[in-house]
Amino acid sequence: GGGAFLIPYFIFLFGGGLPVFFLEVALGQFTSEGGITCWEKICPIFTGIGYASIVIASFLGIYYIVVLTWAMYYLFHSFQSQLPWISCQQSWNTGSCVEDTLRKNKSLWLSLNATNFTSPVTEFWERKTLNLSAGIEDMGVVKWDLALCLLLMWVICFFCVWKGVRSTGKVVYFTATFPFLMLFVLLIRGVTLPGAAEGIKFYLSPNMTHLANPQVWIDAGTQIFFSYAICLGVMTSLGSYNKYKYNSYRSCLLLGCLNSGTSFVSGFAIFSVLGFMAQEQGVDIADVAESGPGLAFIAYPKAVSMMPLPTLWAILFFIMLVLLGLDSQFVGVEGQITSLVDLYPSFLRKGYRREIFIAIICFLSYLVGLMMVTQGGVYIFQLFEYYSASGFCLLWVAFFECVAVAWVYGADKFYDAVEDMIGYRPVPWMKWCWTLVTPVLCVACFIFSLVKYTPLTFNKYYTYPAWAIGFGWCLGLSSMVTIPLVALVHILRSDGSLLERLKHITTPHKVTHWAVEEGEGQSSLCANDLISSDQIQLSLVIVETKL
Repeated sequence: GGGAFLIPYFIFLFGGGLPVFFLEVALGQFTSEGGITCWEKICPIFTGIGYASIVIASFLGIYYIVVLTWAMYYLFHSFQSQLPWISCQQSWNTGSCVEDTLRKNKSLWLSLNATNFTSPVTEFWERKTLNLSAGIEDMGVVKWDLALCLLLMWVICFFCVWKGVRSTGKVVYFTATFPFLMLFVLLIRGVTLPGAAEGIKFYLSPNMTHLANPQVWIDAGTQIFFSYAICLGVMTSLGSYNKYKYNSYRSCLLLGCLNSGTSFVSGFAIFSVLGFMAQEQGVDIADVAESGPGLAFIAYPKAVSMMPLPTLWAILFFIMLVLLGLDSQFVGVEGQITSLVDLYPSFLRKGYRREIFIAIICFLSYLVGLMMVTQGGVYIFQLFEYYSASGFCLLWVAFFECVAVAWVYGADKFYDAVEDMIGYRPVPWMKWCWTLVTPVLCVACFIFSLVKYTPLTFNKYYTYPAWAIGFGWCLGLSSMVTIPLVALVHILRSDGSLLERLKHITTPHKVTHWAVEEGEGQSSLCANDLISSDQIQLSLVIVETKL
């Protein structure tokens, strides 16, 4: 929808993204607990929020690293004098392959599409990288080149987080700053290409008819929730490492500006290149624009193949993509591990048990991820992406987070806690959002999406069988049902009448502020004894990844 996407994007940003982002960080800082135990402290009946977040984060960690696997695979193939997706002379190409240099006008482009001709970059993606099968019914064999790339990414992720946020803070010095440099280089290169102005015009010009499409709203909400890593337990876990008096409100606002500002600027880098592609091929920009994996592994590789020094630009682009994705991956794993370790601190914080536990989680996730690097693995990947960690699940969790804090614990009471931590009360807008705006926005978008729901398809032509759609809904519901299920368990395990039980499980527990700063120059540690707050500012930078 071009610029129309920015309308729901900013609605979700100010109505849900920033308020929930600050809520989670402040909650972790206030309780000094991870993403599960923090809810047990302030609102026991909604402990299921933490479990739902962990389930979503686990699914996300399994399938998101597959994107990094593909990026690493492309990076390895970029170290050639001629990029393998430029010509149709490769062993995997078919007789239907037509090189992009032959597509110089729109009429020829449309005629080729009409006769099912394909481009070399599409065939490299579908026939070489994925070795795509006919459907999810035919999973085929594991592609061991991709399996090795997947193993490499999990090994890198493990060594990024195995020492806790202490090691993460050091890694992020490079992984969070280098992509900004690469983005700046690609932006300068993109806007200087012929046709870039038309691409930027397409990016900023709104097509209001797309606002009637629920997927646009879901995509906008998902973009906000993912880029701010909210409803995953990650921000709560990272916030638990802060000193009690740390001004997290200021950091959240600054990071929000950096995060959304970078995403907005990256749009210029992307659409300037798409405008260049459209001019080179003599087609409309809408015909070359892709979303999801298609943008990273079809549209952009095709674009760099048309530039001078294509090998150099391909290497820089995929290095940037790997580092951006790696930030998202290991911060998600760190949040997941922190939440689980806080459940059994006396057992998992002894000796090297935490490191062994991380290794087990990474290994099990790798084994599950192997099914996504088979010939039919991309179909499984899309099911996970569309259902397991989609806008449905995130909206559900965000709604209950606001209900738990604003309506059960008390918005004013939590604002008093925030004032005690940072020394002043934030603007009332945050409290209004927790109390009304965010819950209403989440419910409205959730209902709108269900009413307008359409079954998932792949590449607009393959329709998933009913059992696959059912499996996808099971993935999504597996996280959503934990909230009412855990609440029911708490009610059944309490004593007394129903009202007495409800009163007991809605009464917050005493919060021990382990991270209170004790003296000038003294490094105070949090409950898990890992890191002081001067490093959490650096760790928060890794949230910005979804360009």
